[in-house]
Amino acid sequence: MSETKNAVLKYDGKEYQLPVKIGSEGEIGIVTKKLRPETGLITYDPGYGSTGSCSSAITFINGEKGILRYRGYPIEQLAENSSFVEVMYLLLYGELPKPQEMKDFEYNISRHTILHEDMKKFFEGFPPNAHPMTVLSTMVAAMAAYYPKTDYAEDRKNNIIRLLAKVPTIAAFSYKKSIGHPFIYPDNSLDYVSNFLKMMFAIPSEEYTVNPVVKKSLEKLLILHADHEQNASASTVRMVGSTEANLFHSISAGIHALSGPLHGAANQKVIEMLEKIQKDGGDYEKYMKMAKDKSSGFRLMGFGHRVYKNFDPRAVILKKSADDVLKALQVEDPLLDIAKNLEAIALEDDYFVQRKLYPNVDFYSGIIYRALGIPTNMFTVMFALGRLPGWVSQWKEINDDPEFRIHRPRQIYTGYNERQYVPLDQRS
Repeated sequence: MSETKNAVLKYDGKEYQLPVKIGSEGEIGIVTKKLRPETGLITYDPGYGSTGSCSSAITFINGEKGILRYRGYPIEQLAENSSFVEVMYLLLYGELPKPQEMKDFEYNISRHTILHEDMKKFFEGFPPNAHPMTVLSTMVAAMAAYYPKTDYAEDRKNNIIRLLAKVPTIAAFSYKKSIGHPFIYPDNSLDYVSNFLKMMFAIPSEEYTVNPVVKKSLEKLLILHADHEQNASASTVRMVGSTEANLFHSISAGIHALSGPLHGAANQKVIEMLEKIQKDGGDYEKYMKMAKDKSSGFRLMGFGHRVYKNFDPRAVILKKSADDVLKALQVEDPLLDIAKNLEAIALEDDYFVQRKLYPNVDFYSGIIYRALGIPTNMFTVMFALGRLPGWVSQWKEINDDPEFRIHRPRQIYTGYNERQYVPLDQRS
């Protein structure tokens, strides 16, 4: 990093020198920390589309070139070669683990998978139709009551492991609660992903064997969702963490942010769109024509991306994974047939090609989750499970930042000027 260059701001006959920060990949940011104290001005950037809120060494994205890297490693290499737990370690500590480090990390996580028995009572208080994301965020926040802060450094280390270990258990229990099935306790003899699948789909009256195709596919999905720079939920975790809120409350806030349909619930919206097309006779060509007509009010879910301007590298990986899963599991599902037809049109039709409306990660992840037998209302929970190590890494990074300070954005006020109070009986 360097701040050797300056940008010049001219306003109202005066000139101001603003330092420039250059990142390791050549990204350039004008540093405005002293803009208001020195000039009385602030920047105005609704949605923060051109604002860098932090420096980060975790994830690099180049949307124009379709690049996504965790700690410098291309996502394609990690998805092909790593386990999700290995990627967790990488995101948290900055390096791929050595064999003994990996063994110790896996062991520590496996020994913290069980929830405090009292927490099971919380599940009884939720109505059967409670959305699993609501249950997940509530349970994660409640963990703060069971693991209060005593020694900061040691607690932080242990709580990170506890959170990574227990969220799959909470997620699986929330699903079991929603369908009225008994909870399946963690099995520490299984790896992270296999253990989660067993807790999700096993029942006490039958033997359960993890399907290797399902495990491999889910492993990739979790890796591809593990972090994505300063998106809405990661920024939420950072903002809440900047108040020195504990890890559990900060991550719970991130889960709430992810639950929005414009963020983590997008893959759920893909399936809902496919269901709508199916109910209307399955005429997918009709809906692709509607997508071209702005007056139709129809929005094509799961196509294009705000960040990636040419292609989403995660979607390239998941397209192959989706093809492999559907073939291996021999899934027969009319919704998936509609999805494949929409995909074929979007990849060839000039309208979609020219506008970069390619199938994105939400499109393919929705298809795969459905093929794996994961219900639609659990899609966002799966996203949260994948994004968990990224959130924790973002929280950890901001708490280790020597420039740490509470986040406090400014605003441009557009309301009334000063007014005088009028007593109630004098208002007409």
